[in-house]
Amino acid sequence: MKLIVIENKKARLNKFIDWLFYMIGYAIILITVSIIFKHTIIIDSSFFGFWGFIAAVIIYFLNKTVKPILVFLTLPLTGITFGLFYPFVNVIILNIVDFILGAHFSIEGLFMSFIVAVLISIMNILLQEVVIKSILGGVK
Repeated sequence: MKLIVIENKKARLNKFIDWLFYMIGYAIILITVSIIFKHTIIIDSSFFGFWGFIAAVIIYFLNKTVKPILVFLTLPLTGITFGLFYPFVNVIILNIVDFILGAHFSIEGLFMSFIVAVLISIMNILLQEVVIKSILGGVK
């Protein structure tokens, strides 16, 4: 399995490796926040963190499928607020995950959803700028 794939003279990570990096990042954020804020974000700890991983998979899937649609639909509101509404798209994604997983994943309150959404956004930026670009930096 190749780590880097070159298509149309453009290098990118293997899709599985890319997916794996994001899954690990989302799971670390979710589990860390659930440990720090025990009563506001609850992840079922049965099966050795299985539900945290499932939540990370669903977040990744929703970010790739539903998020572009939500960004398009909320574009006027995001433009009016000069981009301040954009993190609330991630809050909507987290609330969808909360709804899907039911009792296994719960976020109490809009403020906690916003904190987790901001942390996930920071993790996405750091992962893209620090990890992925450094891996792809040596490939021309």
